[in-house]
Amino acid sequence: MFSSNKYYLIICLILGFTSPVSFATEIYRSVDEKGRVTYSDKPSIGAKPVKILSQPSRQLHQVTRVYDGDTIILEDKKHVRLLGINTPEIESRQRAEEPGGVAAKKWLQAQLQENKVYLEYDQVRRDKYKRLLAHVFLPDGKHLNLALLENGLAVVSIIPPNGRYTDKLIQAQQHAEKLKLGIWAMPEYQPRPINQITNHAKGWQRFTGTPVAIKKNKKYTRLLFNDKVDIRVANANLNLFPALDTYVGKSLEIRGWVARKKDSYTVLINHPSSLVQR
Repeated sequence: MFSSNKYYLIICLILGFTSPVSFATEIYRSVDEKGRVTYSDKPSIGAKPVKILSQPSRQLHQVTRVYDGDTIILEDKKHVRLLGINTPEIESRQRAEEPGGVAAKKWLQAQLQENKVYLEYDQVRRDKYKRLLAHVFLPDGKHLNLALLENGLAVVSIIPPNGRYTDKLIQAQQHAEKLKLGIWAMPEYQPRPINQITNHAKGWQRFTGTPVAIKKNKKYTRLLFNDKVDIRVANANLNLFPALDTYVGKSLEIRGWVARKKDSYTVLINHPSSLVQR
C-alpha cells in the first residue's frame, strides 16, 4: 500500500508522459475505517478499480517534405496524415488536381520552414495506407490541422474513433465558412441539389436534399432521398448522431464523397459534422 497523494502523483506522472492516449490501468482505491484513502496495484476486499487518464504526449520529428496539403513526410520516410481534416488533392499519376489543392500545399510548406513538428496521436495511429495519423504542431504551439481549417484550405473530416479536438476543428471550419475563405468561396464546392449527384465530380462535395425514409441493415443505417440516392451511417457510429429518423423530412446539406454502385449513389457519413441542417 502507498499513501494516496504520493502514489497517485507517481502514477499520473508516469502515465502522463509515456502514453499518447487515455487508458485504464489496474490500480485499486480503498478507504479504511478512519476514512484514509490508499491505492495499490493489487485488489483487496472493498477496493475499487480506478481509471487513471493519461495526458496526450507530443513527439518531436524532422520533416523532409510536404506531400500535399494534409500529408507530410518525415526524415524516416514515414508519411503523416493530418487528423480530422481533408484538403483537396494535388495532381498525381492516380488523380487530377482539385481546386484549392495547390494552395493548401504551398501554405503548409510555408509553415514548415524550420522542418520540425510535434506529433500528437489519437486512438488509431495508422490508416489503411499505413500512414501515421496525427495532430501536427509547430514548436511554437501552432496547431496546423486547425490553422488549415481557419484559413479555408481544408474541411473537417472526422473518422471515429479518432475524435480529439473535434469541437475546435468544427469551430474553425465554421469561422472560415462564414467569412467565405478559401474553398468556401470556390464555385466548385458550392452545394448542389442531391438530384444532381449523377453529375458529381470526384473528391469532396456538398449536396442539399430532404431524406424521405430510413432503412437499416446489419452494417448501415441509410437515409433515403429516392430509390437511387442515399447517405449511410455505420451502425457502429450511430451513438455519435441524434436519432437518424429525426433527419427525415428535414432540409440537409450533405458533405462528403460520392460512391456509385451501378445506377445507385451513396455518401458515407462518419460524423454529424458532415450533415448540416438548413
